[in-house]
Amino acid sequence: MKTTDQQTGIRKLLGAQLDRKVFYGATGLALPFIIMGGLFPDLLGKASDAALALLTNNWSWLYMISCSAFVVICLGIALSPLGKIKLGRDDEKPEFSYLSWFAMLFSAGMGIGLIFWGVGEPMYHFMGPPTGKGGTPESARLAFNIFFFHWGFHAWATYIVVGLPIAYFQFRKGQPATVSTCLQGLKTPGFLSKIMGPFSSSGLGANIVNILAIWATIMGVVTSLGMGALQIDSGLAHSLGIPSGPTTSAIIIVVITALFIISALTGVSKGIKVLSLLNVSLMVILLLFFFAFGPFGYLVKTFFQALSDYAVNLIPLSTSFELYDNPGWTKSWTVFYWAWWVAWAPFVGAFIARISRGRSIREFILVVMIAPPLFSYIFCTGLGGTAVFTDLFHNGNIGEVISKSGVEVALFETLRHLPMYGLLVLFTNVLIASFFITSADSATFVISRFSTGGVKTTDPKARKRLIVFWGMVLGGLAIVLIYSGGLKALQTASIAGAFPFIFIMYLLLASVIKDMIKERKKTLVSEPHGEAVLNES
Repeated sequence: MKTTDQQTGIRKLLGAQLDRKVFYGATGLALPFIIMGGLFPDLLGKASDAALALLTNNWSWLYMISCSAFVVICLGIALSPLGKIKLGRDDEKPEFSYLSWFAMLFSAGMGIGLIFWGVGEPMYHFMGPPTGKGGTPESARLAFNIFFFHWGFHAWATYIVVGLPIAYFQFRKGQPATVSTCLQGLKTPGFLSKIMGPFSSSGLGANIVNILAIWATIMGVVTSLGMGALQIDSGLAHSLGIPSGPTTSAIIIVVITALFIISALTGVSKGIKVLSLLNVSLMVILLLFFFAFGPFGYLVKTFFQALSDYAVNLIPLSTSFELYDNPGWTKSWTVFYWAWWVAWAPFVGAFIARISRGRSIREFILVVMIAPPLFSYIFCTGLGGTAVFTDLFHNGNIGEVISKSGVEVALFETLRHLPMYGLLVLFTNVLIASFFITSADSATFVISRFSTGGVKTTDPKARKRLIVFWGMVLGGLAIVLIYSGGLKALQTASIAGAFPFIFIMYLLLASVIKDMIKERKKTLVSEPHGEAVLNES
């Protein structure tokens, strides 16, 4: 009776729809990291290093194969007759306009990561390329080719692998928006069926799948939160002389966590939508400033050259396990990115599914795979291209500063070489904070929905308490990882969190393709001459 009272109490606190097993399981994975990081940060740092070495040394091939396979499979679905199926009723109209849809896609899917790496990554590869000599026109060209590859089709195809099944089964089939319900068409392997039960029920199999989805989401988002804090910390140090370090970053995380919890409480159609539109608007303003006061001709030439190189090198890079014959570099960069996209896939996938009702599968896949990467390329070329140009042709020292102080200072060091530095720093910090809030509150919204079996909590107060709880978990974990090893600890967190979920992604593809083929056959039969078409095929 005591146990029942306790369960009733937690449901009173967080809502009657709370899936207790999933909630306790995900919390049980996250809280030990927060406690260990708070009490023994050095120990957590060493454990993270060991986990990183184990995964990158033994499983990097899995990330490399999987993300390339996701690109091929997603394009195949979009260009096949399955692409005609609508994510919703056949006569249903999209819930959001193209502009709002794109803004939320971009803000949730890239957001703060692009602000962090948009200058830092091309400058890093320009100074220290995986092959050849650094600081040359050749290394500059290679740097943008690498960036386009890391932030292109592979990233967004990985998101689609999760987003498409959730959107399809939720809006087309009327199922709850959880990862496990997307696997309802698959049977648990015979030797596991008695233990795990079917994926679509509340058995062990379904619980494990949903717990791992929350876990991957937490670790992926925490990486971005930490990077955002490091970058804001750098901006404040550069502009106001505030001492930089873990304590300053922790204070920033506390403040931003409070802000994104407030935003998440307002819901998708209000806070997240408004912030997403604000983010894209601010990015366009910043980009136009770089085009106006930067080397516009060089930036245009760099963009089209990099786009051409990306098209030419896409297949060779996608089919290689050791890019540029440099295995160490491949593990540190490409494997990290592929793991990061996988870690972000549950939350970004669930979020883009939530905002894509009424779109056809073809429209969903092609727009998601093309529009956000294209905007990312333009943004990176504008900011990163200006930094490279400054060092390459005007003897700037941006690369040297990055080498000494870290990639988090890259953007602010570049701003020093442009007019109105003080105003730009303030503007950029607002942009980073806004992206910080948008990505985090999108993730908090998704984690909360995963915790309630994919349905909305009917008690508004309980729903808010659940959002506050997960927001505090995200902020707390970001703080302990900052103290346990900074950027390296954050990267390790994303790779470790992503690893188990990559296997679930293959199951999601199998399930949704199986169901879509089944539906397509029924549609052909119901159409005029459908029987003849099926017989001919």
